[in-house]
Amino acid sequence: MNRSVMLVSLMLLGAMITSTALFGQGDKVRASLKASVSQTIGVDTEIEINYSRPGVKGRTVWGELVPYGLNEGNKYSNNKPFPWRAGANENTTISISKDVTVNGESLPAGTYSIHMVPGKDEFEIIFNKGADAWGSYSYDQSQDALRIKVKPVEAGHQEWLAYGFEDLNGNSATAFLHWEKLKIPFTIATAG
Repeated sequence: MNRSVMLVSLMLLGAMITSTALFGQGDKVRASLKASVSQTIGVDTEIEINYSRPGVKGRTVWGELVPYGLNEGNKYSNNKPFPWRAGANENTTISISKDVTVNGESLPAGTYSIHMVPGKDEFEIIFNKGADAWGSYSYDQSQDALRIKVKPVEAGHQEWLAYGFEDLNGNSATAFLHWEKLKIPFTIATAG
């Protein structure tokens, strides 16, 4: 192959690689798409939840896909049991612009990962300072900012995991996770 043909071939290959990178042609669509929801309470307390949305896809979620209690340790968690990530993929996070209470307990302003320990009659919700991991594999209990216990509520079928806000009351709102046929609610209120 002569030098000119090789140079043109290399330039075309470089252009194809660059266009694939620039236009996302090589990216794979996630099975659990990213989402976010936000709510203002009080005068200016901003709350934002960022998460990924797995689907039910004909599976039994609670007690099977998402086991009750801690997940068994595995190679990703160094064989240490860990809580559920409360979503899919990266940490589900909640960002709060000002100090609040969650079910009456203080939570300072900041960004936290949300983890859960599901149970048939009660869920433990964990707000953890480590908010930039993949899942809950590297969850570190010493970084917990708050743990609360809540009762799950039966709800209509929700195919794709969703977070939302309801029961808006000026200075408070009930945040919730809704998936399959359960809602896991927790009340967030302004601290002052």
